[in-house]
Amino acid sequence: MTTPQGRPELPKTYDPTTVEGPTNQRWLDAGVFQADPAAGRPRFSMALPPPNVTGSLHIGHALDHTYQDYLARLHRMRGFEVLWLPGMDHAGIATQNVVERELAKEGKTRFDLGREAFVERVWAWKAESGGRILGQMQRLGDSVDWSRERFTMDEGLSRAVREVFVSLYEQGLLYRGRRIINWCPRCLTALSDIEVEHEEVPGELALLRYPLADGSGFIRVATSRAETMLGDTAVAVHPDDPRYRDLVGKTVRLPLVDRLIPIVADAAVDREFGTGAVKVTPAHDPNDWEIAQRHDLPAVDILSEEAVVNAEGGRFEGLDRYAARREVKAALAELGLLERVTEAPHSVGHCYRCRTEVEPRLSLQWFVATKPLADKAMDTVHSGQTRFEPVRYEKTFFGWMEQIRDWCVSRQLWWGHRIPAWYCPDGHVTVARQDPAACAECGAGELVQDEDVLDTWFSSGLWPFSTLGWPGQTDDLKAFYPTSVLVTGYDIIFFWVARMLMFGCHFQPPTPFGVVAIHGMVRDAQGKKMSKSFGNVIDPIELMDRYGTDALRFALIRGANPGGDVPMAEEWVEGARNFANKLWNLGRFVISSTAATGGAPAAPAALADRWLLSRLEETREAVTAAYDGFDPAEAARLLHGFAWSELADWAVELAKPRLAAGGEDAERAGATLAYALEVTLRLLHPVMPFVTEELARALTGVETITLGPWPAGRPDDIDPKAEAGMADLQEAIVALRRFRAEHRVPTASRPRLVVVAADEDQAALFRAEADSLRRLARLEAVEVEPAAPAVPTAKLLAGRAELYLPLEGLLDLDEERARLDRELAALDVERTRAEAKLANPAFVEKAPANVVAKARERLAEVDQALAKVRAQRVELSGAGR
Repeated sequence: MTTPQGRPELPKTYDPTTVEGPTNQRWLDAGVFQADPAAGRPRFSMALPPPNVTGSLHIGHALDHTYQDYLARLHRMRGFEVLWLPGMDHAGIATQNVVERELAKEGKTRFDLGREAFVERVWAWKAESGGRILGQMQRLGDSVDWSRERFTMDEGLSRAVREVFVSLYEQGLLYRGRRIINWCPRCLTALSDIEVEHEEVPGELALLRYPLADGSGFIRVATSRAETMLGDTAVAVHPDDPRYRDLVGKTVRLPLVDRLIPIVADAAVDREFGTGAVKVTPAHDPNDWEIAQRHDLPAVDILSEEAVVNAEGGRFEGLDRYAARREVKAALAELGLLERVTEAPHSVGHCYRCRTEVEPRLSLQWFVATKPLADKAMDTVHSGQTRFEPVRYEKTFFGWMEQIRDWCVSRQLWWGHRIPAWYCPDGHVTVARQDPAACAECGAGELVQDEDVLDTWFSSGLWPFSTLGWPGQTDDLKAFYPTSVLVTGYDIIFFWVARMLMFGCHFQPPTPFGVVAIHGMVRDAQGKKMSKSFGNVIDPIELMDRYGTDALRFALIRGANPGGDVPMAEEWVEGARNFANKLWNLGRFVISSTAATGGAPAAPAALADRWLLSRLEETREAVTAAYDGFDPAEAARLLHGFAWSELADWAVELAKPRLAAGGEDAERAGATLAYALEVTLRLLHPVMPFVTEELARALTGVETITLGPWPAGRPDDIDPKAEAGMADLQEAIVALRRFRAEHRVPTASRPRLVVVAADEDQAALFRAEADSLRRLARLEAVEVEPAAPAVPTAKLLAGRAELYLPLEGLLDLDEERARLDRELAALDVERTRAEAKLANPAFVEKAPANVVAKARERLAEVDQALAKVRAQRVELSGAGR
């Protein structure tokens, strides 16, 4: 089927399933997303935040990738050489857990296989099941350069990881030490501070009595974890607390384990907490560890890796920490040493992966000395070499970086980058870029490599430059680094953004990226976090199946106000699907009605054409500014309003009679419509790539609009006079349509209209546009007169113009007035009742808050209805009886 103009006719309805797959494959076959470091064009680059190899596309990914894709497509259309580099993260804990669960189904553990065989099993799982998200990214339309796909454990990135580890060690910025770390008793590994998520849980405060060794009395201490008293090595008080000044230097006999421990004075003690005396458990509390270092106190570790009491706990050995808490309190109560227990909810750290309560644990681990690295990163942001969008997130970044502590980077896992450190029988440590044959200190040949692997965030912190070939000075690194923009959610500013800035500024200055564009979290329509337990999780794959990819992308972007959370509901995706259908129908109409193929039309004379080109240029300018300002939500709103209302409704309706009449004016009308459609499609392409590509190809005959050009500015098209004239015309049409609807004028009625213009220019406008006004408002005739007619009329105001509709044969005036009076009376009665209810203190104070709120809402609705009906009555009040 072809149009009268000889072009292939588009299907009547838009079916995303027949467009999206073939379009994406055509892009891939043409290589339009592949970047050339030797190209002479300006460059724009981004590194895709690597999703976990275990993951599948969730709604947060869909937002994050759509945001990045708009930037990549925008710059590609503007003539930049764009590299958007994809890849995946090996996700140490998550991936190891997945494979261990598979082994458990076979009745095995990783220890049954041994390290080498287990790691081979994980690689096999990755080859077979990992990376499902990559295909889903193609479904979403990600315009990434698939030829450069990377994985955090591939050979090149592994080389970069080892280079950074060894370099930091050589520079004194990485060390092995015994410190309090966060320990997950389920995953059996250390966690960094940012991998611990704190949440308030029910708790208690137990008040214990510790007998003084000389028998002179007790000292009372408060604790939320009674079981850890088994590991106490001191009691601490503030040096300026007069209550305990005479006790400093004395000893107490620790109950249940019968250990003598000193009372020490330390300024870190909070005199207002509990009794002002605190138990010191150096092996199980980071603050206590610091006190122990200052007072040379021993550390007694009472818990195993699984958080079970060990031999140091005496008769409580074998109990898990919660059972031990109960038993220790019971034992102290029997001795009369448990004074009381009160409820005290408190914040407790949980493993970000498995949600187990984290245990502070004294452990020998590898740490990065972060302060020198953090200082460089902060200097880069302070200097403006890297900026945050929105800028308010710089405060969030600085707030965390200024309080940063050394980063525990070793993990007790088998899947990941194994730490490049070896130990000889004499305990010497050799850290090397290549596997050593002998100890670097004593020459011993018997070496054992460290069993631990590196924190996943260590390797992903190198992502912007390791993926470009660093430490080699590759063409890609020279061409595309620093990357232009990093797009990410505010939830991983600490997890990831800070790590990349620290490593990038130190190893590949000046910075890993010029802009950090922050978006929020996707939440449900009520702003609630999405969770399986809440039953409000939205599956993006299902939404794409149901409504098409463009609809999902547009709905997400339209709600993505800069840095704010993004509300999402399925009906909004349905609304975006309706918008895609509207574009399709618009495209079908233009393509079937004109031979024009886009391109800027000649200077128009008709008001409708001048108005449309003026609004198009203003929209182009505002949309481009919004895109450039990292506000795609504003761009989407502007384009939705222009395309739906101004182009598809007003412009098309105004053009229809001109197109039907034929001749030069029809050609001009068609050319203007086709140009406006082409520009609109190009402006929308970064957000809705599939439907815009299909329509643009059908309209213009080009192979693709993915490579541009971006619509050029035409400031001369801006025509305030045409916009003012069209506004007058639109106000008149809207007022007349509203009158017909509200007064129930039959559709077949074609009344006569008399226009009394505000001045001669407006009078000339209505004379020139009388035919459009007549047709769009369903009128018999339009007359422009200096005064109102001397017959019964309804008077309407439309801006500065007065509109008069002779009522003879149009309405039964008396009946219409009576109907409106009855409606006013009913609304008055309802308003009186509503006011009385809200004036009654008993109702306002005793009724549920939502009931009172609904009563107030209803009163506001009644007031609005009254104002509307009164206005309708006024329209008829001047008419003769």
